Amino acid sequence: MIIITGANGQLGRAVVEELLRTVPAEQIGASVRDPEKAQELKAQGVRVRRGDFTDADSLLHAFEGASKVFIVSTDNVGEIAVQQRGTAIAMAKQAGADRIVYTSHMGSSLTSHFPPMVAHAAIENVLQASGMAHTSLRNGFYANSAIMMLGNALQTGVLAAPMDGPVAWTSHPDLAQAAAALLSNQSLEGITPNLTAAEAIDLEEIAAIASELAGRSIRRIVVPDDEYRANLVARGVPEARADMLMGLFRASRAGEFSDADPIMLAHLIGHPPLTFRDFLKAWIAQHPQ
Repeated sequence: MIIITGANGQLGRAVVEELLRTVPAEQIGASVRDPEKAQELKAQGVRVRRGDFTDADSLLHAFEGASKVFIVSTDNVGEIAVQQRGTAIAMAKQAGADRIVYTSHMGSSLTSHFPPMVAHAAIENVLQASGMAHTSLRNGFYANSAIMMLGNALQTGVLAAPMDGPVAWTSHPDLAQAAAALLSNQSLEGITPNLTAAEAIDLEEIAAIASELAGRSIRRIVVPDDEYRANLVARGVPEARADMLMGLFRASRAGEFSDADPIMLAHLIGHPPLTFRDFLKAWIAQHPQ
C-alpha cells in the first residue's frame, strides 16, 4: 500500500488524485490529522486514517501495511521540524515500509539563509542514516509562494520587497505528477536532481510578466531589509516569521534557488513543466481583480 501523509494539504491531495489515475484506490492510504476532512477520498475507496507527526502511535497505525510512505514536509522549522519528520521516518520503518519518498527542496542545505532549507538537509541526513531505501525529492520552489511575494501588486501597481534573486518557480501539479510517478511506477535512489521548471526569474521579471498579463503597469521597488521587516512586524507578523521571510530574500539573492533544469521533472511527468508565465496567467484568470 502507498501511504500519503498530509493528504488534506495541497500537495498531498494532488498526489493522491494523481495516483488514483493509475493505482487501485484500495492500494492507497491517506494519513491525515483530521479524517473528517478526507471523506471525499474515503468515498473513492482510499483508506483514511488519522496520522499526526506529533503522535508516533497514530503514524504507526496510519502506516500499517505500507510498501511506500510519501512524507510531505510540515510547515515547522528548526528542531521541531526535524523531530517530527524524524518520527514519521522511524514509524515508516517500524511499519515495514520498503521505501520513503520525502518532499525536500532544491535549496536544501545546512548552511542556507532560509531556515526551512536547513531542516530539509537535516532530514536528508536522517534518511541516509535510517538504512531505508529512500527518495528525496529536490522540488523546485512552489510557484504559489511567488503569489505571496506578489502580494497586492496587481491592485496597487507596486511590487515592493527587498532585493531578491532568481528562483526556479515550479507548479504543484507538476511536482505532484512527479511524486506519483515515483511512487507508482518509477524509482530514483537517494537525492534526486533538482525538479524544476525551465527558468529562474526574479521579482523584476515577475512584475514585468504580471504587467503584461494584467494589462497594467506594475513597478518593482526595492525596499531595504530593515524597513521591510519592520513593516511586517507592524502589520502583526510574528518576529520569528518575519525573520524567516527575510531569510528567503537573502537566500534567493545568494542564488540558492536559481539552478533551473527541467530535464528530470519533464522525464517524470512526460511533458514540459508549466512555465511561470502560464502559471500566473491561470491564477489571474481564477482570481479576477
